[in-house]
Amino acid sequence: MKNNLITPRRFWRTGTVAAALAVGLTSSCGKFLDVAPQGQPTSQQFFQTQADATVAVNAPYGKLREWNLSAFNWLAVTTLTSDDAEKGSVSGDAEFLNEFTFFRLTPTSGPVQGYWDGQYQQINLCNQVIQNVPGVNMDATLRGRYVGEAQFLRGLAYFNLVRAYGGVPLLLKVAETAEELNPSRATRDEVYTAIINDATAAAAVLPAAYGASDVGRATKGAALTLLAKAQLYQKNYAASLAASDQVLTLGYSLASNFYDMFRIRGENNSESIFEVQCTTLAGNCDASNSQWAECQMVRPQFGWGFFNPTSDLANAFEPGDQRRLGTILERGTTTPDGDVIAANSSNPRYNMKAYVPNSAPKTCGYGRDQNIRVFRLGEVLLLNAEAANELGQTAKALAAVNRVRTRAGLSALPGSISQADLRQAIWKERRVELALEYGDRFFDLVRQGRAATVLASKGFVAGKNELMPLPLNQITLSGGKLTQNPGY
Repeated sequence: MKNNLITPRRFWRTGTVAAALAVGLTSSCGKFLDVAPQGQPTSQQFFQTQADATVAVNAPYGKLREWNLSAFNWLAVTTLTSDDAEKGSVSGDAEFLNEFTFFRLTPTSGPVQGYWDGQYQQINLCNQVIQNVPGVNMDATLRGRYVGEAQFLRGLAYFNLVRAYGGVPLLLKVAETAEELNPSRATRDEVYTAIINDATAAAAVLPAAYGASDVGRATKGAALTLLAKAQLYQKNYAASLAASDQVLTLGYSLASNFYDMFRIRGENNSESIFEVQCTTLAGNCDASNSQWAECQMVRPQFGWGFFNPTSDLANAFEPGDQRRLGTILERGTTTPDGDVIAANSSNPRYNMKAYVPNSAPKTCGYGRDQNIRVFRLGEVLLLNAEAANELGQTAKALAAVNRVRTRAGLSALPGSISQADLRQAIWKERRVELALEYGDRFFDLVRQGRAATVLASKGFVAGKNELMPLPLNQITLSGGKLTQNPGY
């Protein structure tokens, strides 16, 4: 079921509250701080009622659908940098994307700036909620939940930032002074501490599930999944295992059909932990849909044809692995939903997870209703398996990873497997289970220490390309307070 509550149409007023800060974050002009926004409510004026708080907490959910956080800029940074995807489309179309495919990106590359902007705009929206909602006269339980939702979403934004750029400025309150508007870079560990704190606080107050009208909001399971993932990136395996163990007690179950899980009919299913909700609102096509699916789909039949699966990914699936059908859409074939994919399509392969049957409504364009899957049980099982294996708990690790393999139609890994071999097997399962989904492959390769080897043919330079460059514009606006990453 779609949740039409979490839509931009209901929080445009919050954007006016945040607009002044959004400008301030890209300006070092102190005089701006002395002038109240004309014709716009200040945060003190806006946050008066429970309805105002609801409007505000809905805002960052809508932001997740925005171009910088779901389409070209997001996919360039998270997906083209991996061995799972290539630019696609046709020669000459959006050639700037190949800067990411072949690691020719620079501090002035558009997606480097766009990705940064999108995450910090999201953080600003979350900070408005976290700072102002506690002062609103409203139901106390709901007030705490709204703050928890914003803490989860802020933690997710910082997780996306720290993996891409390393240590970044930490803004944990609404910036008001000139110094707060121009912070130095925090360390990587300091950013992870903030993420872990946000996820922990959110997990303590968020419910395990919602009623139908609130489907899509952050849950305890979503916060714990973020916590498990952040702890794994920090190699805090015991803490990661404890968090994923908690998720496994919350009643999620693996979807029986991998292909169906990524169709509109499979949204918010028993496996889903957190999805970006995308819905067409009649008469308002800019409100609550995304272009995540459209920019990846078959060109010219359905979409724009970008971000195509590589042959290396297509060949990574074991014979009989049912996930291949749910991941790789090949030209000249017929989908399980009956669409014949033209044999003369511009590219040989497309992302099946972004495929929307042609019979679906296209009021606002192709695939605009397709939810974006962020966290699900399949990944939690693999997080659990990886942490358990690193702690020497082989039987526990095997139980988790083999649940994923069994759903895919594959045989179980043997009980005699070594820790080193099981580590490699779990890493492979992460690739084929989560490919082209929410941009994990490149970051996985970096944290596993394998990026320089696996991505060598793409021009990856060790000691440099583990991180994106900071946008040059941000360094300039900071007056040099922000320092560039090595090699750029």
